[in-house]
Formats: sequence, structure tokens, C-alpha cells
Amino acid sequence: MSFRGTASYATAGAVPPLVASAVSDAVELGFDLCVRPEIGRLLAVLAGGLGPDAIVGEAGTGTGAGLGWMVSAARPDVQFVTYELDADRAASAQRRFADYPNVTVVAGDAAGLFDHAPFDLLVLDGGPFGGKKPGEQPIDPVPLLKAGATITIDDMTPTKQWPPHFEGQVDEPRVHWVEHSSLVATEVDVAPDLSVIVGRCWPSSD
Repeated sequence: MSFRGTASYATAGAVPPLVASAVSDAVELGFDLCVRPEIGRLLAVLAGGLGPDAIVGEAGTGTGAGLGWMVSAARPDVQFVTYELDADRAASAQRRFADYPNVTVVAGDAAGLFDHAPFDLLVLDGGPFGGKKPGEQPIDPVPLLKAGATITIDDMTPTKQWPPHFEGQVDEPRVHWVEHSSLVATEVDVAPDLSVIVGRCWPSSD
């Protein structure tokens, strides 16, 4: 969920109708953390490349902007499971995708994603899994991912040094993702102030 992400759509140009609807609801609910268009387009590229009957997991639905980017680009047989802890935002997304039998929006804790794993694409937008907030520990993604699956952790601040630093300290969660032994991962700058970690999962054969 991107800081001032909802407001960024005022100058984003044309976006998929599902995304525009989600942003409109976010404005009404006073929710300003919709995924920014730069990230949404990246998610659309990843979802659009998935094969038949792939399954996508998302932590942090919001009102469904990121989900809208992905569903609009993916094959109709790609399955989506997404969790949103806030009841009002979850209800907004549930209404939006009610006519999409391949989309399940759950009002609840994203820990429920473990019940639907493994995924072909896992989007860590909200919730504690990414370890982006102080005191949160990033998860081991292997139990949630198929071999060769893709994972994204968004809303990073671009860095040009290694190890990366954030607010004067080593950014341990970012190190966790980029150097994880079961991931081939990199950080992609999608805007001057915004980056996304993208990884492919190759679990050990041990």
C-alpha cells in the first residue's frame, strides 16, 4: 500500500475500469494507500504472463486497486486470493469483484494465505509478511510459493548502496529478500522515489 497512492491517480491518465472504481471507493473511504500506478503496471505485467490455472495470492487488498491491475491483465482462468484486514475496504473489494468467479476477497488476516498456498505469484502489499514496518519480521516465502513462482514486496525506497540502509540503519528486511537462499531477487526502481523487490523462488532440493 503506497503512501499517497490514491492521490497519485489524479495524474495517472487512463487506467483499467476496475482500478478506477477501486480508487474512487478509496477516496470515499478516506483511504490514501492504493497501490501507485507505477507498481500497478508492474503487477499487470507479472499477472499477464501467468499460464492456465495459475494462482495469485495478495496480502493487503485495500479497495482492490492492485487486484484490479492484475485481474484486468490476467487470463480469466487465473485464480486470485486476496486478504484485507479492514472490513470496509474488504467489503468494497468484494462488491467490485463479485462477478469474477476466479477472485476471492477475504476480510481477515493475511495469515490465511497459508491455507491457499502454494502460489504462482505472491504480492506482499500489506500485512506484516514483508517486514517493512519496525518490529515486523519478514517471512520465509518458500512454504507459500511454487518452484519458479514470483514474489513482490513493494513500496521500498530506492537505494544505491549495499548493504541497503533506511533511516540510518541497515535495512535487514530488504537484505532478507534480496539475499534469500531460495530466491533470485532484485530491486526494481519504478519511480525516482519508489522501488519493488521482485524475486523468483527456487527451493533447495535438499
